Amino acid sequence: MKIRIAVAEDNARTMAAILDKLASDQQLEICIQAQNGAELLEKIPGQSIDLILMDIEMPELNGILATKELKQQNPSCKIIMLTTFDDDEKIFQSILAGANGYLLKEETGPELVQLIRQTMNGGAAMSASIALKALQYIRAAESSKKNSQTGQMDCILTPREIELLELLKDGLGYKQIGAALQISEGTVRKHLENIYRKLQVNNKVSAINAATRKKWIF
Repeated sequence: MKIRIAVAEDNARTMAAILDKLASDQQLEICIQAQNGAELLEKIPGQSIDLILMDIEMPELNGILATKELKQQNPSCKIIMLTTFDDDEKIFQSILAGANGYLLKEETGPELVQLIRQTMNGGAAMSASIALKALQYIRAAESSKKNSQTGQMDCILTPREIELLELLKDGLGYKQIGAALQISEGTVRKHLENIYRKLQVNNKVSAINAATRKKWIF
């Protein structure tokens, strides 16, 4: 039996690459192609779709909001986020929206097909690095719970943000932090912007001091 698939991706070259990867399995039938979440929502009604590959950053309606809407309409439809983002907050937001899996676009064709089948069989497909982040998030949540029980303030930072601050406190520069965490220097700066916003500070020294006072880093 064929698996009927919809793909939402705003980049034409990336869309072509995804379709090429899926073409290796004749049981996968591409029924819908959409350039954003809004277009996908327009095309879905009346279609019998088994699984959706969903980009996150798209114009008009992003993948997370589209996932939330689609899951409300049809909870049984499987949705896999297929994205270049391994940001902790986006992973968490996607899971809360109802995503059944979270894969990076760097997955090979055979890997992607295998993970699609795994999802259709009730699994939760995740790229290896994403699974590690999910474990880190669970550990951080448990640590936050323990801190709450002992009277310490709950941590509002993600595990990746905590890890980044610890490296920053150790004296590493942005490029070194990026290499250590296997992310770009631009992503390091983006994480720092989020940290500054959450802690209501405007520089790294103040951020480190605030996190240390709250015993989020040591």
